[in-house]
Amino acid sequence: MISADKADWQRETPRFFWDPSRKLLSSIRGYQSSKNKQNLYTYFHSKLIVLRYRFWSIITGAEIPINGNLGGGLLIPHPNGIVIHPDAYIRVNCLIHQQVTIGVNRKSYKPSTIAGHVDIGAGAKIIGYINIGAHALIGANSVVINDVEAYAIVGGIPAKVIVHTNKNVSSKKFR
Repeated sequence: MISADKADWQRETPRFFWDPSRKLLSSIRGYQSSKNKQNLYTYFHSKLIVLRYRFWSIITGAEIPINGNLGGGLLIPHPNGIVIHPDAYIRVNCLIHQQVTIGVNRKSYKPSTIAGHVDIGAGAKIIGYINIGAHALIGANSVVINDVEAYAIVGGIPAKVIVHTNKNVSSKKFR
């Protein structure tokens, strides 16, 4: 089972010359590592990284913040239409499919927190101050407006718990 605590950085490594989702993540990681350094080289290098980030953002059609709180091992196989709020917390080894929105609502303006190894199906919307537990599965086109427990499978509009798996049961059974 994939860890919810330790990042698997191999998931983000570009495999081919044309690998837009991983190249976008690579530019985000490059910017995040260079923003902490203060010298002339990294200043100009970070400007180049921002250009690379903008290029891959346009190619992928994704709005993933360059200075966001993204855990390692993030996997976005089809990044088209992904929108992530800049203050949202996404922990390690998550899987986010296309057309996913992670945002805030008008009442709280607080960001969502997504724990490690959460799989988010295509078209899902996570709106508001939501905490999603580790190893949770969010079904396609679900609208999540309440907290999701660890190891839960949710789906629907609004999202409800379909199955609450035991942590000892492999989640591959439900994919």
